[in-house]
Amino acid sequence: MDVEILSRLQFAGTIMFHYLFPPLSIGLGLQLFLCELMAFRKGDLAWEAAARFWTRIFAVNFGMGVASGIVMEFEFGTNWAAYSRFVGDVFGSALAAEGIFAFFLESGFLAILVFGWDRVGPRTHLISTLMVFLGSVFSAVWIVVANSWQQTPAGYRIVWHDVQGEMMPRAEVTDFWAMVFNPSSVDRLSHTVIGALVLGAFFVTSVSSYYLLGGRHQEVARRCLSIALPSALLFSLLAAATGHASAQKLVHTQPAKLAAMEAHFETTDEPTGLYLFGWPDAEAKTVRFGVRIPKLLSLLVWNDPNRPVPGLDRIPPNERPPIWLPFQTFHLMVAMGTLMIGVAGLALFMRLRGGLERRRWLLKLLIPMPLAAMIANQAGWITAEVGRQPWIVYPSVQQGVEMMGLRTSDGLSESVTAEQVLGSIILFAIIYALLFAVWLFVLDRKLRHGPETPEELREHKRRIARSGIGGLLADQGSVRGGMLEERN
Repeated sequence: MDVEILSRLQFAGTIMFHYLFPPLSIGLGLQLFLCELMAFRKGDLAWEAAARFWTRIFAVNFGMGVASGIVMEFEFGTNWAAYSRFVGDVFGSALAAEGIFAFFLESGFLAILVFGWDRVGPRTHLISTLMVFLGSVFSAVWIVVANSWQQTPAGYRIVWHDVQGEMMPRAEVTDFWAMVFNPSSVDRLSHTVIGALVLGAFFVTSVSSYYLLGGRHQEVARRCLSIALPSALLFSLLAAATGHASAQKLVHTQPAKLAAMEAHFETTDEPTGLYLFGWPDAEAKTVRFGVRIPKLLSLLVWNDPNRPVPGLDRIPPNERPPIWLPFQTFHLMVAMGTLMIGVAGLALFMRLRGGLERRRWLLKLLIPMPLAAMIANQAGWITAEVGRQPWIVYPSVQQGVEMMGLRTSDGLSESVTAEQVLGSIILFAIIYALLFAVWLFVLDRKLRHGPETPEELREHKRRIARSGIGGLLADQGSVRGGMLEERN
């Protein structure tokens, strides 16, 4: 058993499980805010019922995101001590910024969001909802900044320290804002956040379609669809645009990753085509069963269909990433994105014509679409992380000076054995399976119960009014009546 492979599998598994929940929280946060904004502006109880319902779903998902994310911070110290020593100064500043700008903002307003219904005014609750959504986005900002720095480091220097008699390198921040706005951070952040918004929009669309098919909660479902469907199409198109911008940066910052994503083995003087699908064979340096569109990669990368794209032969053999996995996950992400654009566009077109609810096959097609968004998010992450191998921190050039990177094999903890990592993988798998089962159970119960009807919400508000100031006045009246009886 190889401790490096096992440590990589462990971290990949934990982060992929965790990454099911933050994108959904971000996406649901926007949909929740839009529903509540409509309720605030129109005073419509159906909109408020929708907002209350999505608040309950958001709270369940948010809790799972917090619980599943804590483990990764411990893995930095247990399995990846050398890596943590190398990037500690950079990650420390980014995570400190997350705590200041994101965590306190999000946690400070979360209680008002979840428990503030009927306890604070509509304006205060609306602002709290917005703050929770922005807090989740700001949290993503700093995590993506830290990860992007590993891909395209900037604003740092290498300092050597004596660690138990051995000189060890450490990256120290010299320019905080250069570190934050490193060459890939803006493109990666926009693509990541938009991918989360796609997931949230399709999740709301899926649940609303399920209710329409079952003839339940029709009024609330139609209102949610009026927001979620346009959002799903808009953000799917923006995801394609930001993904295209990110790919154009790769040819300059990480040409090996771009070549691996397209299994582009040999550089030629001819324009470079783009594969729709295929089976890369690294030994034969070919793509078997591949279908390729001529000149398309050149056009997408350079905006010039006749300019060739550099291949893997330009990269030293010991610095080339794996080929098969980034190729397949990249094309899977593109396929899911294309599917989401097509389905969202068709559904929105039918809804504008007033025929969506009559086409039950289309409503059924919308139900599994959150899975397509989740697959696209996971596939994009795998492409980005596997495509940067063998580097865990890419080498870079700072002010004309070439700076060392950190290989993944050099980031491991020296004291951890393969048996220990394997044991923890098994334990994590059991615990995460139980957590996932609980999440599915609670989510299923809430989805089956559904939102309140406007009539139920109206009656609820009446009970609150009677038990509040109205109840207090009634109690005061009974006391006065008793005092009068005693006097008589």
